[in-house]
Amino acid sequence: MSTPSATPLLEMHGIVKQFPGVRALDGVDLDVRAGEVHCLLGQNGAGKSTLIKVLAGAHQPDEGRITWDGAPVTLGDPQAAMSLGIATIYQELDLVAGLSVADNVFLGRERSRLGITRPAQANRAAGELLARLGHPEIRPTAEVGSLSAAAQQMVSMARALSQDARLIVMDEPSAVLDSEEVEHLFQVIRDLTADGVAVVYISHRLEEIREVGDRITVLKDGRTVATGLPAADTSTREVITLMTGRTIEYVFPTRREFPGQAAEPVLQVQDLSLAGTFSDVSFAVRPGEVLGLAGLVGSGRSEILETVYGARRATTGTVQIAGRRLRPGNVAAAVDAGVGLAPEERKSQGLLLTEPIYRNITLSSLARFARGGLLSGGAEKQAARDQAEALDLRPVDVDREVRTLSGGNQQKVVLARWLLRDCKVLLLDEPTRGVDVGARSEIYALIRELADRGVAVVVVSSEIPEVLGLADQVLVIADGAIVARGPADELDEHRVLDLVMEGAAPTPGAAREGDVA
Repeated sequence: MSTPSATPLLEMHGIVKQFPGVRALDGVDLDVRAGEVHCLLGQNGAGKSTLIKVLAGAHQPDEGRITWDGAPVTLGDPQAAMSLGIATIYQELDLVAGLSVADNVFLGRERSRLGITRPAQANRAAGELLARLGHPEIRPTAEVGSLSAAAQQMVSMARALSQDARLIVMDEPSAVLDSEEVEHLFQVIRDLTADGVAVVYISHRLEEIREVGDRITVLKDGRTVATGLPAADTSTREVITLMTGRTIEYVFPTRREFPGQAAEPVLQVQDLSLAGTFSDVSFAVRPGEVLGLAGLVGSGRSEILETVYGARRATTGTVQIAGRRLRPGNVAAAVDAGVGLAPEERKSQGLLLTEPIYRNITLSSLARFARGGLLSGGAEKQAARDQAEALDLRPVDVDREVRTLSGGNQQKVVLARWLLRDCKVLLLDEPTRGVDVGARSEIYALIRELADRGVAVVVVSSEIPEVLGLADQVLVIADGAIVARGPADELDEHRVLDLVMEGAAPTPGAAREGDVA
């Protein structure tokens, strides 16, 4: 841990921000010291994103004051914030896909001499920044759109470092990183704070807060409910109670014998391969069973789901639903057979952000509401409203654009789509990514409820405790291959970590590779 200054570098007092019909911030206080990691916590919708946009100069507060180095300042636009040394890394990365890595790192601050840009110098400087972040393999000349989500996160961090920032805001920086990359991120943060840089760190992963944070501020309903709490000494229970206003036991639903335990598998995957990504993957899932796929980012686990769903065309192997073989690379055939997918990137891959909630829910079931070639809007909205109420969607206003919802509620919309479709197999890729602790508990309960109804569920998660807590059976994936499989209650977190990091042999009691679960 660093030794932060006792004098605040940044002070925000009584910050109020209103939007039509919504008071997003209602008198927020925050102070951040040079050399500290100040963790900003709160449920989705608590006001965290609005507050950091005020700090970044993207929103102007309606009331309140901001001081920087003891002097009052007005952050009228992002350039004003950047000029003071405030850099923001948003959860939804603001990179330009068609430009190179170096162009994105220095966007708006291009390296030039006498008005002539100097790409070689920019490439060299970008390479040095990426090497500092532990990713020298990311080429400065590579097109950003061709990079993985984790590599794009590193590019965004390199851009922040390039600004000689005195305060860096990191919004869910670990969401797309594996455990090794997270540890390297923490080391970068420690190096920054040792140099006197302040970091505002936002995460839903409470264990990270204790590891990297110095102090905590908690927001609830647009207000500061606690500030200056010591990260190392504040219990998880206390943080959750402050965030939610109630005590939530952070536990998984009770695992029961699934209703289809003696039934034939509803999903059968045999010798599935995708050239260059994964090979010879076989597994089966029965009605009511939850199968977990544990592995690092880049191990091939997400691609396995996408191939089963038909979004990628398998090189070899077969997928069967209730004994019926699916045409490879055909999403429509998979959906018709009863397969649903909640993708990892729900905003870019799972939702039509500018469309209303009801259309996002009914998207895969529109034929049900067609009358003479026209959609019955009333029936469509009522069906969506029924699903929204059943899932406790907040607010239950199905005419509202889905982009205005919190992460947890957006995930509920994706799940509602497949509930309405009555799918037989539900594929969930990182179902609680960017979701607060209260909404997580609701999503865990919903997954178990779906299984109890007889749905076969496959869950991919970067959080090994989540896989072990939700699943009945677990496949451990490393380097595109299954390295172990077995009942979740016969595996533990440390052993699974060993397997995904080293591709070691299966644990005693777990089935060896080649035995279909």
